Amino acid sequence: MAAEKEKLRIDKYLWSIRLFKTRSQAGDACSKGKVKYHGDSVKSSRVVAIGDEYEVKTEAKKWVIKVTGLLNTRAAYPEAIKNYIDITPAEELDRIKFEAASFHTGKRLSKVGRPTKRDRRDLGEFMD
Repeated sequence: MAAEKEKLRIDKYLWSIRLFKTRSQAGDACSKGKVKYHGDSVKSSRVVAIGDEYEVKTEAKKWVIKVTGLLNTRAAYPEAIKNYIDITPAEELDRIKFEAASFHTGKRLSKVGRPTKRDRRDLGEFMD
């Protein structure tokens, strides 16, 4: 029975360390080839062992993690980060910082787009 508890699926592990919001998202990432072990895609049923290194591509960034502990249930973030080491290359982290700095905020540029209330008043006075 103790050996049964030590087995942990990769989808459940990725969900419990909070790389994915739901376990089904973690399973979908595995089936789409976004989780790799030594360059090969893994299935969501793969058993995780301490010392394994995985490349995980999420929406936010590409992670390279090393398993340092097994976590069966989803825990708080401070507890979850104790079960893996983030060994993501520096180039990837720099790319993410650059993207975040140049990310479009959704606000339109000044004096571009729809007219303001003042512009509409001016146009109305001009047309009358």
